[in-house]
Parts: sequence; C-alpha cells; structure tokens
Amino acid sequence: MAKRKRGDGTKPAELLALSAVLGVFAGLVVLMSTRNPLLALIFFGIAFIVSLVGLAMLSLAGAPNELEQRDIDDQNRLGGH
Repeated sequence: MAKRKRGDGTKPAELLALSAVLGVFAGLVVLMSTRNPLLALIFFGIAFIVSLVGLAMLSLAGAPNELEQRDIDDQNRLGGH
C-alpha cells in the first residue's frame, strides 16, 4: 500500500477535529446568546454531526489521484468488482 503524501486528502482524524471545532463554535454561540447549557449541548451535537457528514461527503466527491485511478483501471481490466 502506498504511503500518503501531505495534501493527498483529509484523514479521518482531521475530519473529526474540524467537525468538533465547528460544533464547539455553534455550541458557544448558542450558550452565549441563550445562557442555556443544555440547548448549547444539543446544538453542539447537531452541528458536529451535520458538519461531519457534510465534510465526509465532500471528501468522497474528490477526484481520485493517479495511484487510485490505476487501481480502478486494473480492477476493471481484470473483471473485479
């Protein structure tokens, strides 16, 4: 298996970290505006899940790099699924 070069895409930990940051931001905005910790926690969870799913779908929508494209071509040529 080839090693990933820097900038080849996002790693799962990076997706989780970015989603957590977006969730914390949403939670803090709600907490500062309503002063209700339970509501802030709910908004944190919603923002975390929505951003995680959205970022994961965006990362899957990217075009495959050269190595991945060769693997796909090899599988198609050999009749693999």
